[in-house]
Amino acid sequence: MKKVGIIMGSDSDLPIVQKAVDTLKFFEVPYEVHVFSAHRTPAEAKQFSESARENGFGAIIAAAGMAAHLAGAIAANTTLPVIGIPIKSGHLNGIDALLSTVQMPSGIPVATVAIDGAVNAALLCIEIFAVNDQALAEKLDAKRKADSANVLEKNKKIETELN
Repeated sequence: MKKVGIIMGSDSDLPIVQKAVDTLKFFEVPYEVHVFSAHRTPAEAKQFSESARENGFGAIIAAAGMAAHLAGAIAANTTLPVIGIPIKSGHLNGIDALLSTVQMPSGIPVATVAIDGAVNAALLCIEIFAVNDQALAEKLDAKRKADSANVLEKNKKIETELN
């Protein structure tokens, strides 16, 4: 199975990125986590991106706040799917990161999840891998069914308590 590369612009992004790591662990999808900045370590970010496919990666998650140029910098140097996580930070509560991540020029796509949406970023990678991996697809289906059952159980409890 291919690996997911998780790149964060700063180690301060780890509390959010950890949710992606935990999701990948749950689904037993291999991953690597790195700290590379599009602005402070551009050569290292570029080198990672350019060699990602040959190093066994199948998708890359890029998490960054504020200017959030990281996902675009990664995507500019690879044709692997790149999923951007805008991180809530600064005075604009992540809106700046969201806009910086989602507004990519034509030809350099970056899939973008919600602000701090690390779980969905990991799930999107897993869904991409599951296109050609039936066992992984079945795990996704089972997780969806379990999530649905959990919500219905909560509904039953609320109905009993409040109706």
